[in-house]
Amino acid sequence: MFLKKVEGPRAVTLPDGAIMTRADLPPANTRRWVASRKAAVVRGVLYGLMTQSDALRTYGLSDEEFKSWIAAVADHGEDALKATALKKYRQP
Repeated sequence: MFLKKVEGPRAVTLPDGAIMTRADLPPANTRRWVASRKAAVVRGVLYGLMTQSDALRTYGLSDEEFKSWIAAVADHGEDALKATALKKYRQP
């Protein structure tokens, strides 16, 4: 069996006891960002599966966009990442 060399851990344990691996992250060519994919990337960065700079480079995200995802999850939970919930969770 061949394992690709990667920087950092291959798997991390989340606070709820679940194990998240690199296979749980969305593919690098993701163009349609649904809430579950955004949440997976945020969890991967917050719990040390990948660095923020790796996530930005891999997924072609801006620093501002990614920070808004983190803020939305911290303030309101993963439901705030849904595009249909913009008015409800993001106020001027």
